[in-house]
Amino acid sequence: MSAECFDTENSLIQLTMILKMQKLKRGPLPSLSYENLEDFLNQSLWRNGAPSSLHEAVDQVLSIEASDIVRFLSRRAIVDGSKADLKDFTDVIGGD
Repeated sequence: MSAECFDTENSLIQLTMILKMQKLKRGPLPSLSYENLEDFLNQSLWRNGAPSSLHEAVDQVLSIEASDIVRFLSRRAIVDGSKADLKDFTDVIGGD
């Protein structure tokens, strides 16, 4: 019998993610997308591996705070911005 993986590809975790996303969208993060939450889980919370049990994964998803996601998205925007070329920002800073 193979061990079940409790990551963002698991349907039970996806359901939990949708419930958490809807709660955050009703409150402090009305523009939060499913992809934002999935990226946070894969690239931050579970970057060293997903939990080995369903109850641990669900607990971690439901324990996410809005500030955790905002901090993650802010950091990612800074990193992405530092890799971009200056001409990519002409619409923001003006220019030819």
